[in-house]
Amino acid sequence: MESKKPQTTRRKYDASFKAEAVKMIVSGRSVPDIARSLGVGENLVYRWKKQALEASQGLVAENGPAQISLLEHLALQKQLRELQMEHEILKKAVGIFSRSH
Repeated sequence: MESKKPQTTRRKYDASFKAEAVKMIVSGRSVPDIARSLGVGENLVYRWKKQALEASQGLVAENGPAQISLLEHLALQKQLRELQMEHEILKKAVGIFSRSH
C-alpha cells in the first residue's frame, strides 16, 4: 500500500500585503520580527524585499533618473522624520543651555 501525503495548499498573498511587509522593512523593523508578526516565513519576506528592489530598479531604468522607487521614497521619508526629530531635540537643548547663564 502506498501512503499518500496530505496535499497542502499554498497560501497566496496579494500585492498590498507584500507591499506592507516591505514598508515595515524600510521603516526599520527586522525581517524576523516582521515574519513573526505576519505569520509567514523569513525567507518569504526576504524574497518580497528582493522582488520589490528589482521592480523598483526596473522602474527607474525604464523611466529615467527622474523617477524614484517606492523603497527609496520610503527610506527618504524615514530619514526626514529622523532629521526632524533631531532638529527638535537640538532646539530644546539650545533653549536649556541658553537659560542656564
